[in-house]
Amino acid sequence: MNLATPEAMGLDPAVLRDQLLELWNLKDLQTLHLASHQGFSKLSQPLEGLLTILEGCSGKQKGRSHTFSHHILLEYQTWMKEHPQVTLSLLSEDQALALQRRALSLLTDAQSAFVGCLIDIYQLSSLDPAILRQHIMKLQALKCYKEAAVLSIKLKVQKELTVEEICVPLILQGKMPLAESFVTGCSDLEIRLVTLLDSWCHPSFSVEELYQRFPHLSLSKHCMGQIQPKMLTKHVLRLVEKFTIQPGLCPNALHKRRFDSLRFLMYKRFVEKSMTEENWSDHVEYVVADDTELQIILVKMLLKYCGLQKASQWSLRYKIPRNRLPLGVWESQCSLPPDLQQIHRSDPAQTEEWMPSQSYCQKFYQAPLTKDKVHFVETSEALQRCRNTILKEGGIVGVDMEWQPTFGCISSQSVALIQLAVFDQVFLLDLSLNEFCQHPDTIGFIRSLFAERNVLKLGYSMAGDLKCLLATWHSLEEPLKMEGMLDLCSVHQKLGKANRTHSGPKEVLVGEDSAEKGLSLLVQQVLGKPLDKTEQLSNWKKRPLRLSQIRYAVADAYCLLDVYSVLSSNPAYFGLPADLRSISTSQSENSGDKKEKQTKQGKQALGKEDCQGDQRVSPAHCDSEKGHLCGEKPSEDSPPLPPQQLRVVCDNMLQGLGRYLRCLGVDVVMLENTDDHRVAAKLAQAEGRVILTCGQPYQSLRSQVGEGCCLSLDCTEKARDQAVRVLRHFNIQPTPGDIFSRCQACNSDQYVAVPREDMVRMLQQKGFLQDQDNTDHIQQQSHQQKEEKLGDILTPELPRRSYT
Repeated sequence: MNLATPEAMGLDPAVLRDQLLELWNLKDLQTLHLASHQGFSKLSQPLEGLLTILEGCSGKQKGRSHTFSHHILLEYQTWMKEHPQVTLSLLSEDQALALQRRALSLLTDAQSAFVGCLIDIYQLSSLDPAILRQHIMKLQALKCYKEAAVLSIKLKVQKELTVEEICVPLILQGKMPLAESFVTGCSDLEIRLVTLLDSWCHPSFSVEELYQRFPHLSLSKHCMGQIQPKMLTKHVLRLVEKFTIQPGLCPNALHKRRFDSLRFLMYKRFVEKSMTEENWSDHVEYVVADDTELQIILVKMLLKYCGLQKASQWSLRYKIPRNRLPLGVWESQCSLPPDLQQIHRSDPAQTEEWMPSQSYCQKFYQAPLTKDKVHFVETSEALQRCRNTILKEGGIVGVDMEWQPTFGCISSQSVALIQLAVFDQVFLLDLSLNEFCQHPDTIGFIRSLFAERNVLKLGYSMAGDLKCLLATWHSLEEPLKMEGMLDLCSVHQKLGKANRTHSGPKEVLVGEDSAEKGLSLLVQQVLGKPLDKTEQLSNWKKRPLRLSQIRYAVADAYCLLDVYSVLSSNPAYFGLPADLRSISTSQSENSGDKKEKQTKQGKQALGKEDCQGDQRVSPAHCDSEKGHLCGEKPSEDSPPLPPQQLRVVCDNMLQGLGRYLRCLGVDVVMLENTDDHRVAAKLAQAEGRVILTCGQPYQSLRSQVGEGCCLSLDCTEKARDQAVRVLRHFNIQPTPGDIFSRCQACNSDQYVAVPREDMVRMLQQKGFLQDQDNTDHIQQQSHQQKEEKLGDILTPELPRRSYT
């Protein structure tokens, strides 16, 4: 074969690379665009020439948003559109395979966009899966776990790999979302990931097993917290719902969640004493179910909280073997008279009157309706009467829904009762009856109700209710047409600072001093009395409903009408616009999709907590600094404070907020995932800190510390938004010098100047510098470059990010 002439050989790729690099360094991208396209056209083998250019590019792609080599790839893809004939199909099979192998060798620690370009240009997905697997396992051996996972997803070779070899290192490094992405779409891998995580929830599982398998991984305290049973249980149950996996495949996580729910129920009943015996018994039977181990745990807990008699009654109820009973319970069983050997449930419906006592009515809001004005709807005939009343043009309807609390054991909950209130009566749609619930007329009525523009529907945080409707009627996965809706939660957040009751211009305590939250707080502010929430955590699927449950359901829906009537009659008095309907849900910072994450048991504390922080607290005057430090919102005239004067303790549900506040210079102590919430109260008392928490723990924590020492936030918000609320609440104004003035890891504000060589060595020991080429590149930098890189750390006048 004759040698080709220099002209036939085309442009040397190395020469083209040097020309383009010079233009890149000059930042002349327009000329680079023209030169690259002309140069690609002059290459005798563009596909091979491109690889030669990329192989000669110095530096790594990792952590860079845009590099010279990536820019060349993008230019080449643009050039390919003008030259579609340049493909691997023009080459022999051996030549194409050689180029594909060279391209594959470039995919090490490259960023995702770089990977995608090479895969598309060289059709790497068509390679033998064994070759692709070999390359991915090579990345694993080089400890490039993230890059191996990303590449396997891009190449769609997940089925050639195992969950253990790809996902375990990712999870240990705190990259659970990437592990989820790796298995998504492959049902076998999805199940394997869930069962793997569930096996880690077993009491006999030891983290030491993972240490032995991956001894080179340096696990941070944060990553260690993610593989504790509490967090793993959350991940498992979330993935079960996400991947539609049978719950029976994760028995350990379900057992852990039920055990935690049982502890919660014991606390609510016997410590906080906020749950009735009837509700407690219903929920205990649901949570314990037929789990023998939980039944034994229940008896042990009852022995601790109540004594032998109650423990004996429940042990008889579950027929626990004698050899599994705690000490003394068997003897107590034998001594119990026959009438005490069974758990007797009272039937309040037989004795309780519809109208509660006068003292009750003085304390709580009560719907002004007699019992005959409350209609159960459970037949087609009753539904038609309800429809004729509710769908009258120009009507106003209060809408609320109830469902059985599952305490996280099941994520999706179906609605058991829908309350529809008009000004003279209330309709209760009983969806516990499956035949009525799934009847086309029932579903059609709900569609018509929400779609009717001329009927105003009032609700409070309705996103959570609508989510449960989707779980009740899967046919509603087609979006409901929503017209004529007004979420009073949005109105609540727009109330003026001087909150007034209906009885007069009197300020209502709405900050940390107020025990009421959400709708109950709004009812108290507007109507003067709160709602009685005792029956909120009832078993709403059990029939017949108790009279107290019916009263609660009626009041929850009817109060919306009364609140709207008062607010709309004099909106300026409450600092609201003349047309309340102009306050859309989108205007509220905590409405919409954020509310959908809440479950029924969290409804009372749902995202409305920010109302307590955004409103003025009129009593309990104190000096300015003390007011800030005890958690009360300062007056508008008080001067702003530096972050160093705010000392807080973050509950373990707000660790992201804690790290964010540390970045801003706030003194933050964060609870570990394994810490009990009550640890926050002890730290607050001992060190004079403000507790930052969210959800259920708020009520118990605020009772253990002084007034204003506990602030509740919306746990569905991002950490940045939560931090903004905290800073505004305490009138804290960070300066540039406060940014990164405190270490995110240890909370210290003292820094040490560390030579770069020592820093490289420590990072290597911790496993953060895993690439030797990258290490050599760092060590070869000049002394001037070292000073520039570390300048922010070593400058005492303006503290910046540092290492401690």
